[in-house]
Amino acid sequence: MGPRAPTALARETVLITGASAGLGVEFARLFAADGSDIVLVARREERLRALANELADRHGVSARVLAADLSEPDAAEGLMARLASDGIEIDVLVNNAGFGARGPVAEIDAGRQAAMAHLNVGALTGLSRALLPGMIASGHGGILNVASMAAFQAGPCMAVYYATKAYVLSFTEALHEEVRGTGVRVSCFCPGPVATEFAEMADMTDSKLFEKRAAAAAPAARAGYEGFRANRAVVIPGLGNKLGIWLQRLVPRAAIRRIVARMQR
Repeated sequence: MGPRAPTALARETVLITGASAGLGVEFARLFAADGSDIVLVARREERLRALANELADRHGVSARVLAADLSEPDAAEGLMARLASDGIEIDVLVNNAGFGARGPVAEIDAGRQAAMAHLNVGALTGLSRALLPGMIASGHGGILNVASMAAFQAGPCMAVYYATKAYVLSFTEALHEEVRGTGVRVSCFCPGPVATEFAEMADMTDSKLFEKRAAAAAPAARAGYEGFRANRAVVIPGLGNKLGIWLQRLVPRAAIRRIVARMQR
């Protein structure tokens, strides 16, 4: 007998990181609307509890709160230990937590850059590795990793952030192929600028990327959610974003670097 095929309405437990704002909140609402139980992870416990109450009241699902800072060393391992001690089995992992920092590598605080790399890459990889074997064994579930349009080119003045998202894209595409035929879905969501707290945290509120192009979080998250349900390896929302990726293939990488540098400064 082959692996059990999941459906959008199957009762499942979904772990969402970075769930206190922006895309994380919208992903939680989308999964809960389909009847999934939710585990919310982020640093800001008060926000998580407000969201958990909303999901439970509106959709009748279980919504648990696990406050954690996944940018800290061993935080992913600590989160897995808490799940095990509470007897929580995860069917779907949404690796949404991440942040960026604007400025030259030589000027951004080294500790902040290290925390960014650990959160955007290390925690995402660690949680994926910890939960994937159980998904494969059960023949259902999946992983939705949130990257960015930044994954497709180098990013002067945001070098570490762009590089972490390139890792997420490559890593996720590889996982998608590795689990082919197991019943497990793996997708990489690559949105353009989204109207969340990201720009403020990254000191990008005056960036040309966010002045006019930022999409609303709810429709952006829906595109990622639907792409995951369809098991698309890479999900790029919006015709403009898709066209931009296609056009990049026609332009020398050196030119793309200079264009990005001008937009970031």
